Amino acid sequence: MERPVRKIALLPHIFTTGNLFAGFFALVSALSGKIAVASWAVLAAMICDVLDGRLARLTRSTSRFGMEYDSLCDMVSFGVAPGILAYEFALKTYGRYGWLAAFVYVACTALRLARFNVEEPGPSAYFKGLPSPAAAGLVASTVIFLKHVGAEFPVKHAALVLMIYAVSFLMISPFPYPSFKVLRFRETQLTYLLPGLILAFAVVAAEPQVTLFILFLGYALLFPLKELLLRLRPAGFRLRTKPQESPEEI
Repeated sequence: MERPVRKIALLPHIFTTGNLFAGFFALVSALSGKIAVASWAVLAAMICDVLDGRLARLTRSTSRFGMEYDSLCDMVSFGVAPGILAYEFALKTYGRYGWLAAFVYVACTALRLARFNVEEPGPSAYFKGLPSPAAAGLVASTVIFLKHVGAEFPVKHAALVLMIYAVSFLMISPFPYPSFKVLRFRETQLTYLLPGLILAFAVVAAEPQVTLFILFLGYALLFPLKELLLRLRPAGFRLRTKPQESPEEI
């Protein structure tokens, strides 16, 4: 009974290699001036990254080797490739300051992955900091969106500079981001979830250049804003979990 399990356990590594292939292809495409192709390749790497983790948990084949291999592939697909993509698309105009901005993004990706390997070795409900695949997805979807609307200098250049620095900060920030790795649904929940997923897929497919950008931007900003509002809210306005008992009459 061991042989089938070992054969199935090879599947996660195949998708991890697919992640690396898509990231390297994005890198080559960006350097060749094929910006749109490179952007979609980064998003394809995200899909492979999701599938390899899911398959590893389903086959119970998670290992230290798989985690390290996945991190090295993520560094290429979600660190170097998006950094070069942003540089070739808009940051090159700024010269030294442009490639330094791209380097900051790559360095923060490396720090984010290293912290994940040390502090979050197992699946959990939340990530600490913006996950590197989501950060890369935001950079790639921003490039796709700016090309779709025909943004030119200085709009696209300023937008990419702000995006790169903001995403770099969010990756190494302590803000909690929800993880979808440990989601479990009952059959009754799936009855309502599947129509919603079909509708969401239809909306994204109708105008992917816009909807993907909105989805990634919403995921990146919603939870830090929520955390900041909770911290800035005065104590008197906090919601009470238990009703306050009325004082005894004298």
